[in-house]
Amino acid sequence: MSKKNKSDARGFIYSTDPNFNFEPEQDEILETLPPAKQSLRIRLDTKHRAGKAVTLITGFVGTSEDVEKLGKQLKNFCGTGGSVKDAEIIVQGDQRDKVLQWLLKNSYSATKKI
Repeated sequence: MSKKNKSDARGFIYSTDPNFNFEPEQDEILETLPPAKQSLRIRLDTKHRAGKAVTLITGFVGTSEDVEKLGKQLKNFCGTGGSVKDAEIIVQGDQRDKVLQWLLKNSYSATKKI
C-alpha cells in the first residue's frame, strides 16, 4: 500500500496552502474552582441510551482528575454505576434528588432541571 494518502501522526493528510504551518493547540491547564463557585446542572437524559434513564451532571470546571473524583463520590452515594465522559458525570437511573441532596450538603451550587 502506498504512503501517498496516509495521514501523519497529528491527523493531517494534505494542505493546499503553501504557507501552512501546523501549530498544535495549547492545552489549557484548568484550575478546579471551589465547590461554592461551581455551577452544576442536573438533568435526566434518555437519548441514545435505548430508553434507559441516566442522570447527567454538567458544568464542572476543573481538572479531569477532580471530575473523576466527584463522579466516583456521587456514584458511591447513589449506590449505582455510571461514568465520566467529556467533563459530564453520568449516573445510572433517575438519581436527580439524591445527587442534588449530596451536592448541596457538600456546598456545591447546583440546579435541577425537570
